[in-house]
Amino acid sequence: MWLAIAAVVVGLVILVWSADKFVEGAAAVAQRLGMSPLLIGMLIIGFGTSAPEMVVSALASIQGNPALALGNAYGSNITNIALILGITALLAPITVISQVLRRELPLLLFACGITAWILLDYQISQLEAWILLAVFFAYIGLSIYLGMKHRDDPLVADTLASAEQTPVAMKAAIFWLLAGLVLLVLSSRMLVWGAVDIATALGVSDLVIGLTVVAIGTSLPELASAIAATRKNEHDLALGNVLGSNMFNTLAVVGIAGAIHPIDAEPLILSRDWLAMTVLTVLILVLSLRRGGRTNRINRTGGVLLLSCYIAYTLYLLYSGFVAPAAVS
Repeated sequence: MWLAIAAVVVGLVILVWSADKFVEGAAAVAQRLGMSPLLIGMLIIGFGTSAPEMVVSALASIQGNPALALGNAYGSNITNIALILGITALLAPITVISQVLRRELPLLLFACGITAWILLDYQISQLEAWILLAVFFAYIGLSIYLGMKHRDDPLVADTLASAEQTPVAMKAAIFWLLAGLVLLVLSSRMLVWGAVDIATALGVSDLVIGLTVVAIGTSLPELASAIAATRKNEHDLALGNVLGSNMFNTLAVVGIAGAIHPIDAEPLILSRDWLAMTVLTVLILVLSLRRGGRTNRINRTGGVLLLSCYIAYTLYLLYSGFVAPAAVS
């Protein structure tokens, strides 16, 4: 037990430090390649910070624990929106650029709709998992195409101009990008191992572990990266990080787990967890809408609302995982 607690503490310290270096390297590479911070947040950082979810879900599927794999993916999405964006908005209001409202959020809602259709029979077959992966690769291709297509826009031109003034050399930026990514994954695995070991000792079910402990553990890179990006005034990078990570989780993480082994889902996954994930995604859209001529942003009031939703959802999970079974027995 003490070894597991030590793994959580050490993993958290390494994770916070490596996330800062990772965002620094990603932003520098983005500038020098002429890519927008939002695109870097959705692709490079989205993939990097979703790597723990991919590893955990793949291993869970291989070991015959589909509830853990699915709970990890959806629980991470809920954590990303309600906890991470909530905390980030409390630290500083998150500016939402129009591209997010026009394209990224509708695409994420579309991905949620696909998963609902697949989960109607409470099972994800290998064919359906490959459909999710196909949609995921189409999304990646579209993001890259649109990002390259708008390289001549004034915003990208300014980014290219500022790249010439970036003090971080390209080799150093790539080094910290890769080193930060590796340390993010390793420290996240350390955190998850310690957290799961502690939770298992307490007799918590796989589904609850996946939705809470594992979801929080594998979402810590997103939290650290979002806070680091906010400190650097890269608000679109922080939001792009969360949206990109949720797209990876919804399509790639579930798709990889289902392609390895068909997943039998509990009815609660659709009626409780998928519903919570989708409602929170819609809530981001509502909170981001412009009011009274102001810019689109998620303010501190929105941050409090998101955190309140996360607390309420977690309390309900704990009730259904501990109190309700105890009352039945």
